[in-house]
Amino acid sequence: MSMLKKTSRTFFIPISYLESGLKEAVASAYLCMRAIDEIEDHPDLTNDLKVELLMGIHEIFKSQDIKESSRILLSPYQEVLPDVSMRIDEWAYLCPPSGSSIVNRYISKMSLHMAEWVHNGWNIHTEEDLDRYTYSVAGMVGEMLSELWLWYDGTESDRAKAIAFGRGLQAVNILRNRDEDIQRGVDFFPDNWGFEEMEQYTRRNLQTADSYIAELKKGPALKFCKIPLALAHATVNLISSGGSKLTRDTVLKIVNRVTG
Repeated sequence: MSMLKKTSRTFFIPISYLESGLKEAVASAYLCMRAIDEIEDHPDLTNDLKVELLMGIHEIFKSQDIKESSRILLSPYQEVLPDVSMRIDEWAYLCPPSGSSIVNRYISKMSLHMAEWVHNGWNIHTEEDLDRYTYSVAGMVGEMLSELWLWYDGTESDRAKAIAFGRGLQAVNILRNRDEDIQRGVDFFPDNWGFEEMEQYTRRNLQTADSYIAELKKGPALKFCKIPLALAHATVNLISSGGSKLTRDTVLKIVNRVTG
């Protein structure tokens, strides 16, 4: 939870509310995904090395020997990679054994997708390209969470809407980090899209995400999803009015409102 708090203000809160068992599974998945995300976004690694490491993790998470294999793969880069990436084996073993096949399958799949995006230079020209990218890095997370809800207590959910849930959260990040992404030479906006088109794309996915959580039965899945979704809506509204980041006080007020 300490590493989770360091790496995500948004997800630390809803994960901390989860019941034992599900908490460890979701924390495991989040930290593993953060570990590979740090590799994809690392400013000092060449794209070829990023692809090599991500493909290595893709293969490792298809196997049973995560601990030893991940250390062999990553140890030459321990001076460069952040702690969250170097400790990916620890995060994998956080997950209860009965849920680990779900988490490991999605980490493997996401690593492969990320490697492909690095290899192709994150080329996004159409809305279809944007859909593929937001699925790879976030829609897939929503899909995995749907499987974890079912694994934990039999909660049924709409997988397509779960993908929109993840996709909408990622689209908020794309809006918020626009200037930073352009500075590092990456443009996630399709050709001829401006802020208005990306905002519409974001709100459309968040609207589907609203429908997704409206259909969830009362329980940990609903409690979890309500928090990041409420924060995402608030962030889009803030950005559209000229702001950029929710204050800590605003975040706490939103969390209290949706969990009270």
